[in-house]
Amino acid sequence: QVQLVESGGGLVQAGGSLRLSCAASGRSFASYGMGWFRQAPGREREFVAAITWSLTSTGYADSVKGRFTISRDNAKNTVYLQMNSLKPEDTAVYYCARDKSPGIRYARDRTSDYNYWGQGTQVTVSS
Repeated sequence: QVQLVESGGGLVQAGGSLRLSCAASGRSFASYGMGWFRQAPGREREFVAAITWSLTSTGYADSVKGRFTISRDNAKNTVYLQMNSLKPEDTAVYYCARDKSPGIRYARDRTSDYNYWGQGTQVTVSS
């Protein structure tokens, strides 16, 4: 069974930075793409960033390009989301997720592409 545990959320002022981490249990972490999604109150869960199993491809939502960076350490079974220049509109619960299929060669951005999810970590950006 795969478990994903996010950490690193919190309250930060606009313009500040946070680094989210997602630790994965279970085998074969290195074989699967990973993604970050977020959900604000009253809104649907939306794609933020994703990275392939091989680290050769990443993808970002337009709203975070140039400000957020996704990375992973397969030796530590961990995926990260570095968030810089945070804005109040980045306020949401952030979730990490594991792709449902191993070996995908491109970063996927649909919630339906992922079948394991963490419990989420709250990020609040004050103006």
